[in-house]
Amino acid sequence: MHRPGQEGFTLIEIMVVVVIIGILGALIIPNVIGRDDQARVVAVRNDLRAVANALDMYKLDNFRYPSTDQGLEALVSAPSGFPEAKNYNPSGYLKKIPVDPWGTEFGYLNDGGDYELYSLGADGTEGGEGYNADVDYADL
Repeated sequence: MHRPGQEGFTLIEIMVVVVIIGILGALIIPNVIGRDDQARVVAVRNDLRAVANALDMYKLDNFRYPSTDQGLEALVSAPSGFPEAKNYNPSGYLKKIPVDPWGTEFGYLNDGGDYELYSLGADGTEGGEGYNADVDYADL
């Protein structure tokens, strides 16, 4: 007998919904979980491009890129030493010293002309393969 005001789901209906959710979770979660390293590689490429743009802005103002000794810190606060930053933007070029998605500072070398900008990858050491491989701005 059906009583007014006492409508609801049966146990079988609830079990069917739980099984469907379980099946969907079993299919989707492994695909999503395995992509965090891939997302970090995409992020590091974008971050390298942003730092390279800040370096270009620095060069437009000061006619040279920062030296290796001045490093990427020159994008955050006015550097000392050679080459002198005569037209340094008082606001800086970046808000903070950039780090890659694995928490390691980007590598920066300048031989007096072109610069090298890179991330050491997931393992934080030179070389490596896959997600541990270095990501060099010149290769982008």
